[in-house]
Amino acid sequence: MFSLLSDKLDDVFRRIRGLSKISESNIAEALREIRLALLEADVDYSVARNFVNLVKERAIGEQVLKDVKPGEQIVKIFRDELAKLLGGEEAGLNLTPPARILVVGLNGAGKTTTCAKLARRLKKEGHKPVLVACDLMRPAAVDQLVTLAAQVETPVLTPQPGEKDAVRAVRDALRRVDELEHDVVIIDTAGRQEVDEALIDELRRVRREVQPQEVLLVADAATGQQAVQVAHAFHEAAGITGIVLTKLDGDARGGAALSMRAVTGQPVKFIGEGEKPDMFGPFVPQRMADRILGMGDIVGLVEKAAEKIDQESAMNSMTRMMSGEFNFEDFLSQMRMMQKLGPLEGLLGLLPGFSKIRKQLPQGALDPKRLKHTEAIVLSMTRAERSNDKLLIPSRRRRIAKGAGVSEIEVNRLIKNFREMKEMMGGKGKNAALMKAMQGMKGMPAEMPTNADLSALMGGGMPDMDALFQGAARPRRGPGLNSAAGFGGRRR
Repeated sequence: MFSLLSDKLDDVFRRIRGLSKISESNIAEALREIRLALLEADVDYSVARNFVNLVKERAIGEQVLKDVKPGEQIVKIFRDELAKLLGGEEAGLNLTPPARILVVGLNGAGKTTTCAKLARRLKKEGHKPVLVACDLMRPAAVDQLVTLAAQVETPVLTPQPGEKDAVRAVRDALRRVDELEHDVVIIDTAGRQEVDEALIDELRRVRREVQPQEVLLVADAATGQQAVQVAHAFHEAAGITGIVLTKLDGDARGGAALSMRAVTGQPVKFIGEGEKPDMFGPFVPQRMADRILGMGDIVGLVEKAAEKIDQESAMNSMTRMMSGEFNFEDFLSQMRMMQKLGPLEGLLGLLPGFSKIRKQLPQGALDPKRLKHTEAIVLSMTRAERSNDKLLIPSRRRRIAKGAGVSEIEVNRLIKNFREMKEMMGGKGKNAALMKAMQGMKGMPAEMPTNADLSALMGGGMPDMDALFQGAARPRRGPGLNSAAGFGGRRR
């Protein structure tokens, strides 16, 4: 997400960092380019203009700190103002009993899926949510919520067959909720292809009936310039208290995140970066600002790894790597750990400087199918071959290639990269820093790991990225995706 905006800002900041002094004249062109970059990312015109004016006012009026380059100070000012525009501090939910959450939005934004994802998250936090199906307009909307509720193991209340009145349906559901032992009610409402009077009228009546503590507007991150009108209309009708941005794993320009927050004055509370129930989390403005500026989100990556990777398996894998016993069985286990963390591009996007690396990768290098090809090659090996790569003589490699449906060249490349990675990571002393990162598997480590340490959180040293990309070219300079230190590390 935000890749277009990140790339544009990276070009501008590269020039700004070289400034020896700050004046209105020498930053005018840079600020104009920043405004254009925001507009191209679908940020509302008035929001972009006001934001740039704030940055300009602070940049010219602020005293340059000692030992800080003026250009660097402008970048910091931009980052601080961007975090403020995105909301400043992380905003939680108001779950004061009786906790009722009304979920609203246009059709296709992902309301029903968001309801299930939110229920799953609240369950993990110790709550007892119940879902209420109140979308009586979209065909199969009730059935979809029932299916998703089963996946996240959450009860769901459905309207009577043939019910057409949303207010009567929600009134009946709330009466039944009172008989259940649940502390949070999540209500899925009807949407439309676009905001119209019928939708607005229904939302107002449902809101009066529910009296919710939270009204969450679910918005597709690709909404674009329409975001302001949509946000304003729903805020007028239902008095939204927060925003959920969905589909951030796509090619969305992301301007909706900035525009909606500014127009409604209400925070973005959650983001969805995929269709799976676990691809949902809180929106943290400071960390999102860092991601937009190509600074990554190390905390987010550590949290994701600590939540989804088994500590014992990761520790065993790291121990085997350090002792030189690492084999293709371990390699396969690591790939599957990686897949639990979500799409590869989204995962790497949490690393500082990845926006620069991404430009140097061949087209399609981060395609999930490439990882599947690698997995197919390993699965085509016998158990003995996976345990001892010395058995992989040419005749066996030809058999493996046929079994995996790939060329023998791809098999040879994978084996070569695997052996290089094993040799580099096996030396004593090279991985001592990784032990620090392993402390984070049960929670956040006392000292945040460096990029090189993150390898441990992924299972004790990630596989060589060339192997995963099936021959993707390595960047010649800058932070590398190399065998020696996992993601973004230095060669030792």
